[in-house]
Amino acid sequence: MPGKAKILIVDDAPDFVYAMRGFLEDLGYDVVEAYDGNEALEVLQREGPELVLLDVIMPLMDGWETLSVVRGRPQWRRRRDHADGAGRASAHHGELRPRLHGPISKPIEDYDQLGLIIRAVA
Repeated sequence: MPGKAKILIVDDAPDFVYAMRGFLEDLGYDVVEAYDGNEALEVLQREGPELVLLDVIMPLMDGWETLSVVRGRPQWRRRRDHADGAGRASAHHGELRPRLHGPISKPIEDYDQLGLIIRAVA
C-alpha cells in the first residue's frame, strides 16, 4: 500500500477525472483535481502534490503550456509529471518531451500497468 502521496489530475473531461479519482483513491492516494492549465497552477501552488497527471489537449491553457510554466518556476522544477495524449502533441512541443517522466495514453486500457507506473513515481 502506498503512502498518502497526493496526486493532481488535470483534464478537461469530468468523466475521466471522476474515474481516475476513484482509481487512485482505491490505491490509497490523496487526489486533487483541475480542469484546465490555469486551475492546475492554482492547485499546484495551494496543494503541493507529489505527482501530476496532465492532459495535453485542453482549452484555455493546454498541457504543454502548463508544463512550460511549471518548469519555469524553481519550486516546481523537480516535480514528476506524466502527460496523457503526449504522443499526439509531441511533434509540436518536442523541446519539452525529454523533461516528461513519461506519457500515459488515453483511453486507458490497462489499469494494472497504470497502477504500477504510479506506484513507481509517486
